[in-house]
Amino acid sequence: MNSSHFPINFKKTAKVFTENIYLISLVLIIVILSILGDIFTRNSYLTIPLIISISLSYFISKLGIPILRNIKFHQTIKREGPKNHIQKSGTPTMGGILIIPIGLLVGNFFYLDYISKSQIIAISYLTISYMFIGIFDDWKGLSRNTNKGLSGKAKIFLQIIASLLFLYWAFINGWINPNINLFFSLSFDFGMMIWPFSLFVLLAESNATNLTDGLDGLASGCGALVFTGLALHLNLSEQINNHALASFCIGMAGVWIGFLFHNKNPAKVFMGDTGSLAMGATLSGVALITNNLWALLLMGGIFLAESL
Repeated sequence: MNSSHFPINFKKTAKVFTENIYLISLVLIIVILSILGDIFTRNSYLTIPLIISISLSYFISKLGIPILRNIKFHQTIKREGPKNHIQKSGTPTMGGILIIPIGLLVGNFFYLDYISKSQIIAISYLTISYMFIGIFDDWKGLSRNTNKGLSGKAKIFLQIIASLLFLYWAFINGWINPNINLFFSLSFDFGMMIWPFSLFVLLAESNATNLTDGLDGLASGCGALVFTGLALHLNLSEQINNHALASFCIGMAGVWIGFLFHNKNPAKVFMGDTGSLAMGATLSGVALITNNLWALLLMGGIFLAESL
């Protein structure tokens, strides 16, 4: 063994060990918070969907990565990016297609009444719509063997169509409150402007999470934390449909945690626009329906920072 390679191998091993410690710590913290939420909050169902979604996401991702590799769903890295990112070229992408359905299936098992059932179905529609926009975008880029898929105008057009259908669904059911809650019990009444503002939120958040998906584990780690934060925040609400949405959010947090085991540095798979667009749409959809846009802004500050 060449001793000159020892420091390099030692640094690599230490880095992997540190990454694993961080990830295991994150999982333990989220699981403990979920257990405490179930113990001290009435009508709380967080731990079971969390454990189920983490487990399914981990194993399905593990089984799906070789399939994505065999059908040559390989990420193309921009030459304009950092030089050390070139080595990531060939890593399987479109990993979101493996795990988004898991989060939706798990989340749809825990509605508690008719209202929560309808809201979860509406958000599931929004998530699936943006996932398919991401699939189309990723597929077009892969077929061209470039990092560019849909044009910006085409992507925005499709997002607007999907968002308008969701907003109409929310409008006829009276789910979106024009009086947006802010900090210190303050609020701001948007009136009829709530509808163009809601459209802006859906477009901005989905594209913000898309922009964040640039480093190994960044978007999936942030997504897991923000979904968990929303779940815990909703769990404290006295509205029974918010408890169902909390279960939905923790289920989505679980799939990103399970995916993070494979997406952490060095990533074995990327989520692609398939996952990142769906993530942002789901977060903004839940925040709009539950009047938690301010909470989403604070929890998802990294998404705003990446956009800026």
